[in-house]
Amino acid sequence: MGLLAVMTMVTGFVSHRHVTISVDGQRIELSTPYHVVDNILTQAGVTRNEKDVYKVTADENGDEVINIRRAVPVVVEYKGEQKEFITANATVDDIMIELGYVGNRYKIDKAGDTDVVAGMHIKVTDVPVVPVNVVNTPHGSMTYKSHLKMEATAYIPSDGGGSGITATGMVAQHGVIAVDPNVIPLGSRVFIPGYGMAVAADTGGAIRGNRIDLCMNTYREAINFGRGVVEVYILN
Repeated sequence: MGLLAVMTMVTGFVSHRHVTISVDGQRIELSTPYHVVDNILTQAGVTRNEKDVYKVTADENGDEVINIRRAVPVVVEYKGEQKEFITANATVDDIMIELGYVGNRYKIDKAGDTDVVAGMHIKVTDVPVVPVNVVNTPHGSMTYKSHLKMEATAYIPSDGGGSGITATGMVAQHGVIAVDPNVIPLGSRVFIPGYGMAVAADTGGAIRGNRIDLCMNTYREAINFGRGVVEVYILN
């Protein structure tokens, strides 16, 4: 049998300690023999509802402080539907986490660190999802800003002036295309199914509007390609 139990049986002595209860804007101080929080609250005449929460801390003297946060009604509106919740959460962010309205999908009409008060109305709306355009290439999936269908012809590096140098100073080779800069800005990276990755680095007198010229390494490749309609993905 423990010493405290023996002393209690023999002398009726029970050790007490000082406890402070912080609740409903008040501080209740008492001396108590209890260690279980609910027993201490009963002694102090404090009723704790099912959804009220408490946190035990210590003051500057090392004495126990029981902080009780009352659960309050809060209205959360989403997609025109209003629901009332009883919550003891401290901030709007805490409520949103509890209800699952987290991430960039949602917009909340109150700052996340706003203190929760009884009767608070919180409105949640969806953030429009901006679709991402993705095209599969030999180098993996890539995003693109626009997609055009264009008439395409083929040329070889010795065509034109014969120098093999493009309008931007690049060496003409497979992967270099001639464009109308008013349609596809020079320097743009593009993907053309059946041709591959390319850069808009050249221009041409006949390349106007919705036309492009694809550089091929050999005359045979250019003849085999001929002329046709291709899809052009202007990459991000």
